[in-house]
Amino acid sequence: MAVNKDSNGYTFFFAIALVVVVGAGLAAISMGLKPMQDKNVMVKKKMDILSAIKIESTRKNGADLYAEYIDEESSVVLDSEGNIVDGKVAFDVDIKKQYRDKTLDKKDRDYPLYVANVDGETKYIIPVVGSGLWGPIWGFLSVNSDKQTIYGATFDHKTETPGLGAEIKQAFYYNQYEGETISADGAFTKIKSVKDGTGSMPGRVDGITGGTITSKGVEEMVNRTVEVYVKYFNKI
Repeated sequence: MAVNKDSNGYTFFFAIALVVVVGAGLAAISMGLKPMQDKNVMVKKKMDILSAIKIESTRKNGADLYAEYIDEESSVVLDSEGNIVDGKVAFDVDIKKQYRDKTLDKKDRDYPLYVANVDGETKYIIPVVGSGLWGPIWGFLSVNSDKQTIYGATFDHKTETPGLGAEIKQAFYYNQYEGETISADGAFTKIKSVKDGTGSMPGRVDGITGGTITSKGVEEMVNRTVEVYVKYFNKI
C-alpha cells in the first residue's frame, strides 16, 4: 500500500523519527566527547591553582607544571573544624558542587588544601567559592609558609556583568589581596571590601565601582572559607 506523504500522520511520525535519530546522534557525540571535556576541566582547574602561586600556564603545559609545583602527597582535605579528613584526595573534591548542594550542611563540607613548593618555600593554596550578583564566583588564595600572609590570589565568575562585577578576575583587583594577613596571634582576621578609598589599609581591599554586590560576595566567600584553614594552621 502506498504511503501518503501528504497526510498528517506521515508528517507526525516522520518528525518523531527525525527527533529520535538526531537525539541519538547528539547523545553519542556528547558521550564520545565527555572524556575530552573532563580532561579540559581538570587541566583548567590545575591552571587556576597554579595562578594562585603566580605560575603562568597553558592547556599544553598546565598538567606538567602542576606536577612540578604541587605536592599532592602533602595536600589534604579538612573538615569545617580544620581537622584532616582521611581517605580523601584534595583534587577530587568539587567545592562548587558542595556549595550548590543546599541539602548539605555547611559543617559537612570538605575543604581541600593544596601544598606547593615555590623557589624552595612552601605555599598553601586555598580554594574558595561563593555567590556574586548574577551567579557563582570562585577562586584560589595562596598563603606563605608563615601561614599568616597571603602570597597570591585569583578569582573568576560565571555570569557577572562585564566592566563591573566581572572585574574580579582582573589583576588590579585580586592583586590587592597579596600581603594581607589572615590571622594574628592565632586569631582569624577578616579582609573587608570597602568603597571609601581606604583599600590600601591593612585588612581592606577596594571594591569594584559598580560591582559592590560581587565585591561583597568575594569578601564573604574568602572570610567564610579562610577561617576554616586558620583553624588548621593553628594546629600545625
